Amino acid sequence: QVHLVESGGGEVQTGGSLSLSCVVFGRTFDGGLMAWFRQAEGKEREFVAALRWRTNSTVFADSVKDRFTLSRDNPRDTIWLQMNSLKPEDTAVYYCATDTRLAALVTMDFEYWGQGTQVTVSS
Repeated sequence: QVHLVESGGGEVQTGGSLSLSCVVFGRTFDGGLMAWFRQAEGKEREFVAALRWRTNSTVFADSVKDRFTLSRDNPRDTIWLQMNSLKPEDTAVYYCATDTRLAALVTMDFEYWGQGTQVTVSS
């Protein structure tokens, strides 16, 4: 059973930085995707970024491009979301997700999800 655990959330002032990690337990598939989503209070969940396991290629939402980066630690099945120049509108619960299907990036329907970690950016 695949299990994801996020950590690293917290509160930071505008312009600050945070690094979120997502550890994947029980992953037996070699390919597929890892992604981050976020959901602000009262709003729908939105895509933030994704990384393709085999190629290490990444894609970011326009709202975070040039401010957020993704990296991975293969032996530990961990991905990191580095968030810089944070804005109040980045405040949300951040979720990591994984799926064996590359098509999940189109449907945004990922099979496995973490429990989420809160990020709060104060002005």
